[in-house]
Amino acid sequence: MSPSMFQDQSVVLANRILYTASSFARANLIHLQEIGESEALKPHTSRRKGLLSYLFFIVLEGAGTVGCDGTEYHLKQGDCVFLDCRKPYFQRAEAERLWRLKWVHFYGPNMNGIYDKYLQRGGLPCFTSRHMSEYEHLLDELYGIAASDLYIRDMKIFEKLTAILSLLMEESWNQSSAKPKAGTGRREMQPIKDYIDQHYRERLTLEGLSEQFFINKFYLTRVFKEQYGISINNYIQQLRITRAKLLLRFSELSIENVGRECGIDDANYFSRVFKKVEEVSPWEFRRMWAR
Repeated sequence: MSPSMFQDQSVVLANRILYTASSFARANLIHLQEIGESEALKPHTSRRKGLLSYLFFIVLEGAGTVGCDGTEYHLKQGDCVFLDCRKPYFQRAEAERLWRLKWVHFYGPNMNGIYDKYLQRGGLPCFTSRHMSEYEHLLDELYGIAASDLYIRDMKIFEKLTAILSLLMEESWNQSSAKPKAGTGRREMQPIKDYIDQHYRERLTLEGLSEQFFINKFYLTRVFKEQYGISINNYIQQLRITRAKLLLRFSELSIENVGRECGIDDANYFSRVFKKVEEVSPWEFRRMWAR
């Protein structure tokens, strides 16, 4: 598949690849729809809505505006955009400093959940990036793969798109306006997390932790989740279930005693919690992994 050059001397010069993923990729992978680089030749506005797609682009030069969800974002060199194109949006090249962009449209069966998670973590539709060179490198690699005839092309594309999403998730962590200022919440949470890591097999409660560390339990709940992306209760549960899986596979302890070793004395409750997380009972898990 070769790249195509689209020229409209009155609007934009673009180098793009329109890509049709395999039926396997469309059903199972985050897959490419379109990728390219464009340079605005004069001010113009593009409006889109109802696209079954997500758009990511970086501003290489110049300036422009993106509008979505009733907000306009004024962008410059070094800024990034990550949009759900099912919703209406527009992008406008500015007269003073016409922009040059690298962009990719993509989709996948799990993209809606990924984008929702991005927003929950504090991700913004438009932001200034700390990883511009990495994004540009990944987009260049994607373009090269899309133009190739690799027989595992869709898997390679999936790998690069996932790398872009990982960077986006990493950057979103620092964008929430609700986060405490540097040097406050982050300093307070690490000792609490360390304590939980060491004592999760004991009876732990929010009230007990807040009293022990002299911190308001509501503040503790909010800041812990902001820093680690998971609530305290779910983090404790995650530690307990991980230990339970270790004991179920590599010990002869009864199901009841496995629960006790993980901090859950009630065997029935332990079984319910385990099945909710792993989708199989402790007994079924042990049988599946029996040596």
